[in-house]
Amino acid sequence: MHRYQTGFGNHFQSEAVEGALPVGRNSPQRPAFGLYAEQFSISAFTMPRAENMRSWLYRMRPTTSHRAFELFTALSRFESAPITHEPVTPNRLRWNPLAVPEEPTDFVDGMVTFGGNGDVGTGAGIAIHLYAANTSMDRRVFQSSDGELLIVPQEGTLHLDTEMGRMEVPPGYIALIPRGMRFAVRIGGPARGYVCENYGTPFRLPDLGPIGANGLANPRDFEAPVAWFEDVDEPYEWVQKFQGRLWSTTLDHSPFDVVAWHGNVAPCRYDLARFNTIGSISFDHPDPSIFTVLTSPSEIPGTANCDFVIFPPRWMVAEDTFRPPWFHRNVMSEFMGLVHGEYDAKAKQEGGGFVPGGASLHNQMNGHGPDAETTRRAMEADLAPMKITDTLAFMFESRWVIRPTSFAMTTAARQDDYDDCWSGFPKARLPE
Repeated sequence: MHRYQTGFGNHFQSEAVEGALPVGRNSPQRPAFGLYAEQFSISAFTMPRAENMRSWLYRMRPTTSHRAFELFTALSRFESAPITHEPVTPNRLRWNPLAVPEEPTDFVDGMVTFGGNGDVGTGAGIAIHLYAANTSMDRRVFQSSDGELLIVPQEGTLHLDTEMGRMEVPPGYIALIPRGMRFAVRIGGPARGYVCENYGTPFRLPDLGPIGANGLANPRDFEAPVAWFEDVDEPYEWVQKFQGRLWSTTLDHSPFDVVAWHGNVAPCRYDLARFNTIGSISFDHPDPSIFTVLTSPSEIPGTANCDFVIFPPRWMVAEDTFRPPWFHRNVMSEFMGLVHGEYDAKAKQEGGGFVPGGASLHNQMNGHGPDAETTRRAMEADLAPMKITDTLAFMFESRWVIRPTSFAMTTAARQDDYDDCWSGFPKARLPE
């Protein structure tokens, strides 16, 4: 049973061996037990104090103890922006779930990039990946130096071993892994899910504005691990994603040798069932921004590099209101996934549709919204308070166009008939 510390962006401290944390200083001349002090920073040293993010790690060997990296030669569909090998399409796109592979495939080998925007080299934008795996990472660790990773499991519980502790992340939870943090993924069976790789400003909780002091995701519900280490002198493969390419080297010991740490940078997990959903209690469907769990702001106030938005179980009570999300064209681009159940803007379809493990992409200024059947039902419904229960959809929303990869455009999982769901709308009847 793993233990956790609660809070988001807190200054935590944790030690797996009593006395391992120094008192009153960060880098003593001789750390306890012969440990090595190492600062782990995901912000520039001179950022304002409120924006400065760093932790101090006390480990059995310094991170510098490794041989040179070499380009990773194994077949990989793990990509980074800029993605330029396909003409970007204005068409709305939707995909069926990835098939769980038959051959042994771990989290890294099972990662496939579906799209991205910005430029990994300038630290702006995102990449969106899906994973399908059936085996644990064995004596292997992964690190993305390109961005932090927001992991959304859809099938199968992930057991994450990180340099700062261990976490269990089942479907319905998310995990946030800081940029540059090494971790391994253990699974007990088939596993699928989604990953947003954020090149930009680290995810934070959105401001609440007129909502007030409470609501949406509360800081106390985020959980960071406590210190944990293993003393193993055996080979480990270390795979690093650096400037869009995968590199690897071999360690002669476990990288999980951090005995103690303190600071405000740590991996964390969050149970999406704890999200305090805010909605209309009078009329009109609210803007989906009200469902934002985490945001990566850009230099333009109110325009996100990426918002992570969820559509969880909730009451619908608005009067004289078309209750599904309305039709719209938007300056933001939306990549959606479904963890379980049904999404209230899309009717269930035989042999296709928007299903758990699937995904859709609606790029900026292209019209989208509920399908024809959902629209008909919503306009004809006798309105009464109702609760949407079996659902958990989410959206990675970004200010820039999300450019799909060649894989995303050519995979058999792509639904070529997606546009058909908007066919059959009756023409409005105007008075003569």
